[in-house]
Amino acid sequence: MATSPRPSNPDHFAVRELHLDQVEDLLKLQKAAQKISSILDLDQLIDQIVNDVAHSFGCLEANIYLHDEQRAELILAGVCGCTVYHKGHGLKIGKEGMVGYVAATGQMRYAPDVSKDPYYTACEHATQSEVAIPLLVDGQLVGVFTASHPELDAFPAEQLRLLQSLGSHIAVAVHNARRFKHERDQRETMSREAQEARTIQEALLPKSSPYIPGFAISGVSVPAGAVGGDWFDFIPLSDGRWGLVLADVSGKGTAAALLMSATRGMLRSLATCCGPGEVLARLNRLMVEDFPMGRFVTMVYAVLDPAKRTLTVASAGHLPPLLIDSDGARFLASERGMPLGLGFGDFSELQVSIPQGARVAFYSDGITEAVDPSGEEYGAERLRAPVQLANASAESIVRDVRSFSEGASLRDDATVILVRALD
Repeated sequence: MATSPRPSNPDHFAVRELHLDQVEDLLKLQKAAQKISSILDLDQLIDQIVNDVAHSFGCLEANIYLHDEQRAELILAGVCGCTVYHKGHGLKIGKEGMVGYVAATGQMRYAPDVSKDPYYTACEHATQSEVAIPLLVDGQLVGVFTASHPELDAFPAEQLRLLQSLGSHIAVAVHNARRFKHERDQRETMSREAQEARTIQEALLPKSSPYIPGFAISGVSVPAGAVGGDWFDFIPLSDGRWGLVLADVSGKGTAAALLMSATRGMLRSLATCCGPGEVLARLNRLMVEDFPMGRFVTMVYAVLDPAKRTLTVASAGHLPPLLIDSDGARFLASERGMPLGLGFGDFSELQVSIPQGARVAFYSDGITEAVDPSGEEYGAERLRAPVQLANASAESIVRDVRSFSEGASLRDDATVILVRALD
């Protein structure tokens, strides 16, 4: 027996159409959430959000205001459709517009008819309805998102819930992008400051080698990082004598560079007063009183007298200079002299003759502690070969160390002074 067709139900089709609209909105939400979660550039992220929401939901305008804690304001960071306000426009929290109200209460506000909402601040004349949604992460205000529509009551309850859900994604994405921008800005600032510190540090190093009849002197300092704690100097003294100094400040980076600069200034003010041992003793007393606890400097300070062809050396816990002459090679070890800044003490002096053809090398531990790919250290003994070369210089010694390391980065600042007594 044939059955008659069931009569159509208009309500059934209306419900089905409503469900299709909800599915479409959910797909829009999913697509928007996936897109914004992959963007870390804050400006790009915000522009993407306001434009996508405005176009996807048929909005007249969409805006994002970000919370500025210091100013207690909301700053317009992203705008699509609004011709009255531009990026950078600020609103006082709790005092201006629906945005200010939402920021103060932390609750969404929907105005189905903006003409009847006491908090609404007009932007586009065609706006009939507007929603403002707080952007919160762990209860903390990140900003406020707004969407405006040219129709009355244009945002049904289900769509408002979807926009609130999208707001949660927006809040997290904006929060992460702001943190990323802050950390990137900090890194750039630190890099810029390190470069400025390096420029200043390089300015404190000798611009050229001193002209000393009968002698050729060269010096070089290669920092392991942007700035270093090593330092060398050539100080002109009376009667044609020269002070030669090579020092290594404990630690690395900007802190070591600051202490290096302070040490340089103090040493130069003392260099003309007396012999190397007494200079180090006076410098040490100043540093014990002024330097932070645990900070110290190793230093070798020598006075070259070209007329007498002598070198008077005092050391403050530094690596002993290497002397090579007709008698062979030997290290000029000091009897007494602890690192500067650790405690009071005295510093012994050692005077040696520098005949024609002799060489003296001063160096830091960045030279001796350089390693090859197998982990073997360069060591002090390997200095003998490059120092004895006919065309030896501070630069050629550093090149020899780099060749030994086979391109590996230096683990510490590397500094060399080479004194050659000309034939």
